[in-house]
Amino acid sequence: MKSCLNAGTWKALRSALFAALLVVATGAGAQSGDTIELNPEHPDRYVVVKGDTLWDISAMFLKEPWYWPEIWYVNPQIENPHLIYPGDVLTLVYVDGRPQLRLERGSGTARLSPTVRTTASDEAITAIPYSAIAPFLRGGMVMDKDEADSLPYIVALRDHLIAGAGNEIYVSDIDDSTPLGTEFAVLRLDDKLKDPETGEVLGYEVVYLGNAELRGTGSPDTLFLTDSDREAMRGDKVRLVDLRLPLTFFPKAPAKAVDGSIISVVDGVALIGQYQMVIINRGAEDGLESGSVLSIWQRGKTVRDPNAKGFGKKVALPDNVAGTVMVVKAYEDVSYALVMEAVSEMRVGDRAVNP
Repeated sequence: MKSCLNAGTWKALRSALFAALLVVATGAGAQSGDTIELNPEHPDRYVVVKGDTLWDISAMFLKEPWYWPEIWYVNPQIENPHLIYPGDVLTLVYVDGRPQLRLERGSGTARLSPTVRTTASDEAITAIPYSAIAPFLRGGMVMDKDEADSLPYIVALRDHLIAGAGNEIYVSDIDDSTPLGTEFAVLRLDDKLKDPETGEVLGYEVVYLGNAELRGTGSPDTLFLTDSDREAMRGDKVRLVDLRLPLTFFPKAPAKAVDGSIISVVDGVALIGQYQMVIINRGAEDGLESGSVLSIWQRGKTVRDPNAKGFGKKVALPDNVAGTVMVVKAYEDVSYALVMEAVSEMRVGDRAVNP
């Protein structure tokens, strides 16, 4: 099981990888010889503004945003050419009859100021709206049982049966070298995630309860709940805050064929809409990674043929496209994906396949 950020630090570390991914991305999305369809209303030149996302910009130029790497030209003369900033100019040109987007680095004074220059990747245009992913950043994860069992856990609550923000909790098994002030996420192991095809337990979804700060060491240690979304109880787990999710990845089609299903919805709603998070029973070993785009197909209902005799013949109606999701975090055999477009209702059990 592989292990969404301290956004600035992680994106800076990942910048070299993003460049490499874009260099090799051509061919991973569209099949050789496929025609890249432009949005009929695409601009020939666009100046990036604050608040843009890579998905929005991709959709501005392309009918299918996940083909973005097919037309993106990496200019080696520009520092961090794989990142796009407010003020940058994107120009659409044609090379050998194929569309290509080129980048002219803007000169926004805010990005060039001495303070910002040291963390330039923090201001890069993200793939998706930060507001859509922020709740998930704090605690969305999947664990196997062994990993969960190894985490420190709450052995008691001070003066309460349940604890929320402003309460102290006592925790066992925190590493003795952990300094005071260290921040932990408080978590609860939730339902098993089972593959509907094989019945295999793929892991356990983890529910985020709140954040806590180490205030006292000993046996047990004392943590103070600084904020909470839900009440904490004895037996709940704590984990060092590690919200690593790259937001500067580019939308792209998976590198190989994927045919999976939605197996869970974060927060457990029945009907799924835009910017809700779903869990899919396919992961890194199936070729998925952050930025991979999948189409969701609503499974067709089985109905009775009204002209058949007796109990009637059953007819399976065709599947219908329901929307598009983009993977934000891929584990070995499951992935979290954000709904980018919803044209009809999505449900647990709907198919997730190549776009």
